Amino acid sequence: MRLATFNILSGRSPGKEHTDVGRLAAAIRQLDADVLGLQEVDRAQERSQHADLTAVAAEAMGAVDHQFVASLHGMPGATWTAPTGVDQPDSAAYGIALLSRHRVRSWEVVRLPPLPGRAPWLFDGSRRPSLVRDEPRVAVIATVEAPAGPVTVATTHLSFLHGWNVVQLRRAVRALAGHDGPRVLMGDLNMSPATATRFSGMAPAVSAPTFPVGRPTRQIDHVLVDGLPPRLRPGHGEACDLGLSDHRALVVDLG
Repeated sequence: MRLATFNILSGRSPGKEHTDVGRLAAAIRQLDADVLGLQEVDRAQERSQHADLTAVAAEAMGAVDHQFVASLHGMPGATWTAPTGVDQPDSAAYGIALLSRHRVRSWEVVRLPPLPGRAPWLFDGSRRPSLVRDEPRVAVIATVEAPAGPVTVATTHLSFLHGWNVVQLRRAVRALAGHDGPRVLMGDLNMSPATATRFSGMAPAVSAPTFPVGRPTRQIDHVLVDGLPPRLRPGHGEACDLGLSDHRALVVDLG
C-alpha cells in the first residue's frame, strides 16, 4: 500500500497566481498513491478556477472514497471565517483532504486548538517581528479497509508557529490513539523530524527533505506510523518534485 502526503499550494506552481487543474491531475496520477493526504486544498476559489480540487485529485488517482474538510471559509490570507461544522459546498473554502483507493469504514473530523489571539512572527527579510493571526487548523481521520487489514490514517496541516503546532500535534495524536490497530499520521506538520517524533510518540516511515521544493533543506512534511504489523513494515520512501507547489510530496510504500 502506497501512502503519500502533499501540500499542493492550491495546485499552483511557485510564483504563479492561478492553478493549472490539468497539471495538478497529472501530478496526482504520477504519485500513484493508494491513500493520499493533501494540504492547502481549494474549493470554489477564483485562483483555482472555482474547481473542487479534492474531486480533481480523486478522479486522477481513482479514489473510491474521499473527504475534503474546510479549515476556513473565504480566502486564506484575506477575508475568511472559521468553519461552523455545517458544510457549505457552494462557498469558497480552503483546507485539507484525505483520499483512498480502498473503501473507508469510518471518518472523523478533529478541530485542532486555535491560537488565542495573535503571536509574534519574524518574516524572512524583516528585522522586527510582526503580530500574526494563525488560520484555523483541522485533522481528518479515516479507517481504511486496506488489503492487509484495516489501517487508520489521519492527515493534517499544523500551525507554522513553533510550540503551538506541538499543542495541535498532541491533540491530533490523542484522537488517532482512540482507534485500534495500525495508525498513520501524515501531513505538513511545520516542524522538524526530531520534534514530530518526540511529541507524537510515533515513528517516521520516511526521511527526506521536502521544503523548499527546488533545493529542499528541511523536512516539515511527515509520515508517522504506530502499531504497524510486520506485513506493513515501511519500505521504499522518497520526496518527489512534481512540478508544482513549494513543497515536495512525500511517498512511502508499506508492506
